[in-house]
Amino acid sequence: MNTDNREREALEFAKNAHEGQSRKYKNEPYIEHPKRVADIVKTVPHTTEMICAAYLHDVVEDTSVTIGDIRKNFGNKVAVLVEELTDEFVKKKYPHLNRKMRKERETSRQAQISAAAKTIKLADVIDNTPDISKNDPGFARRYIPEMQALVKVLYGGDATLFKRAQEIVSQAKGSVKNQKT
Repeated sequence: MNTDNREREALEFAKNAHEGQSRKYKNEPYIEHPKRVADIVKTVPHTTEMICAAYLHDVVEDTSVTIGDIRKNFGNKVAVLVEELTDEFVKKKYPHLNRKMRKERETSRQAQISAAAKTIKLADVIDNTPDISKNDPGFARRYIPEMQALVKVLYGGDATLFKRAQEIVSQAKGSVKNQKT
């Protein structure tokens, strides 16, 4: 199967998995977020597996799809990337911890993920952060410091996206500081 077909199949799989879901702050189908993440990853050196994983990065967290389903349909390399990007494992592994502690553990875990997964995660931060800071300043006050800590450990992902994510999180911090709740 050629590269374009694999990427199209991953997009279609994610679209079907996220069917009926919509973005919290936008009146758009949820699949638009993974499409933007994949488009961001496409702007830097990448592999087909990275693009497939970008489309699929939220399906295990937000749907009934499992890592096994990803492995069966897209192979081990894509499944490993999606697993690296899935923070639901920390929640399942540490259900007794509050959000702050879970996010600290997740940040420590993501410091150890592959450079390819870090690149995809940077694209995810780049897409998510402006929406949250603009539309939910109350939550953003907690979210932005989490993203500052996360972006620091994503060093080793694509350098261009690393810098862009740092800038976006910094801008979001400034805009949230200036907003009233």
